[in-house]
Amino acid sequence: MAIAAVSLLLLIAFITDIRTQRIPNGLNLIFFCGALLFYVSYEGVGGLKASLIGAAAGFIPLLLLYWAKGLGAGDVKLFGAAGAWLGILPVLQLMLYSFLYAGALAALLLLARKMSLFREWQQLPGSANAKQAWMENARWLKEGKSFPFMLAVAPAAVTILWMAFFQ
Repeated sequence: MAIAAVSLLLLIAFITDIRTQRIPNGLNLIFFCGALLFYVSYEGVGGLKASLIGAAAGFIPLLLLYWAKGLGAGDVKLFGAAGAWLGILPVLQLMLYSFLYAGALAALLLLARKMSLFREWQQLPGSANAKQAWMENARWLKEGKSFPFMLAVAPAAVTILWMAFFQ
């Protein structure tokens, strides 16, 4: 149940973050409360305690990054909600892999900007409508802003699921 809930949370957050560079508070709140209700009904007070500790493990480290202007507030709350579902170790793994993917993606974006690959890509033959639609959803790329953190969180989640499946 936890993997399904977090997968749905990450999918919705990915879509909204790519389009708007925002993760809605309501989304995080619904999934956070859902985790608390699920675990308190399934495991009682012990489940509630474990869920709250998992939420703190996801929330507190990213809160420090938010204060340093490294992440948005929605990302912090997202990891709190994910931690409420997953628990301490899995949310910390998700965080670690997200940071690794974010570093790799940042390096690739810097290299692409340095080499002016985005302007050249827009001039390649192909569907102008598809390129225009993609660029509209990726305004952050044109404007040189920071990229949505969900671009790193999504492959991190897939990596963790893949590793769990093949262990």
